[in-house]
Amino acid sequence: MLLAIDAGNTNIVFAVCDGEKIVCEWRAVTKTTRTADEYAVLLKPLFELHGLKFDDIDGAIIATVVPAALFDLRQLCRRYLNIDSVVVGDPSVDLGLKVVMNRPEAVGADRLVNAVAAHTTYPGALIVVDFGTATTFDIVGAGGDYEGGVIAPGINLSAEALHKAAAMLPRVAIARTQAVIGKDTVPAMQSGMYWGYIAMIEGLVVRIKAEYGQPMTVIATGGLGRVFYRQTPAIDHYDPDLTIRGLVQTFARNKVS
Repeated sequence: MLLAIDAGNTNIVFAVCDGEKIVCEWRAVTKTTRTADEYAVLLKPLFELHGLKFDDIDGAIIATVVPAALFDLRQLCRRYLNIDSVVVGDPSVDLGLKVVMNRPEAVGADRLVNAVAAHTTYPGALIVVDFGTATTFDIVGAGGDYEGGVIAPGINLSAEALHKAAAMLPRVAIARTQAVIGKDTVPAMQSGMYWGYIAMIEGLVVRIKAEYGQPMTVIATGGLGRVFYRQTPAIDHYDPDLTIRGLVQTFARNKVS
């Protein structure tokens, strides 16, 4: 079985996969101070809850946008799984796509594996909207190449910044409001966050499609994607497992027999 690790700025997702099937999946807060031993202590009881052992893992792949976390994640795989992990972004790793950017090496690993999975799942040109610490809009050509994107602050990051910067504004949960016009501070903030984000999604999708000049399918992913899916016609599909599937497919492409 494969251990797929997606290390983001806020959370690290660990997924045990048997072929294309995700057997189990866990999230941990991203802490760059966490050691390989601490990762093992965290994961071992979670494995046991599902009747798994470290010895069941015969492959590992890591995608991270947090360089400081990479060393200990690799050490986790070497020390406790006896495996040298595949790392997305290493020059030797073949993604099966071209990165059509001025600086290809600067594109986040998660965005690249999203492109890999999106192209194998959906036909034609695509916009992949990933709702994470940042909200990213990634362009995947009909041939599967990564062709650029847009990066905006994530909605939780925006809410936290508003709370910290304004003395009278509380911390609020992200929630859909029935009315756009709020009658008190909290609903007014929730409306601004929620419907403001809907407007941003719709506006950027319209502008991207107009600039690209071809029909495009819009795929949402990331934990907060489900909050916005079905609330706007701008999003065609919600695919929460896109990143893990991209890791599985990338590992299969680079697996040494």
